[in-house]
Amino acid sequence: MIVGTTSAAKILNISTSRLRMLLSRDRVKGAYKTGRMWLIPLFNGKPIISQGKRGPAPRWRNPRTPAKTKIHVNAPRIRQNQKRQESEPVITVKKGGTNQYAHEVEILGGCRIIYSPDKPFAGARVWIETLYDVQLFDLNLSSS
Repeated sequence: MIVGTTSAAKILNISTSRLRMLLSRDRVKGAYKTGRMWLIPLFNGKPIISQGKRGPAPRWRNPRTPAKTKIHVNAPRIRQNQKRQESEPVITVKKGGTNQYAHEVEILGGCRIIYSPDKPFAGARVWIETLYDVQLFDLNLSSS
């Protein structure tokens, strides 16, 4: 998303004149001028400002990269379902410290499928990583 100086200044909680000074010193990443107007790209909802050489510490924080969501199929649970004639969810979605289980998952953006037999992730040798939102269906919040 691209915004102007007024919107970017409100997001950073600084004055527009301070933002224009940062722009004139090429400290706003990816910003460019079209005619008389500055266009400033947002990364995770905020402009990225490079650190200055002197003066007080900035009052804003550059956006952090979001935690990756990891999705894998729980093979022991599949075997348990077959043995007990049950239909417990077998897809595990891990984000941060939480585990959620579902029968069906939709990834709302790009993803990466990883096969790592030497360094498995939580016992899984194949999993999917994504930075985008994930929508779960038939959600079961029990943790086991």
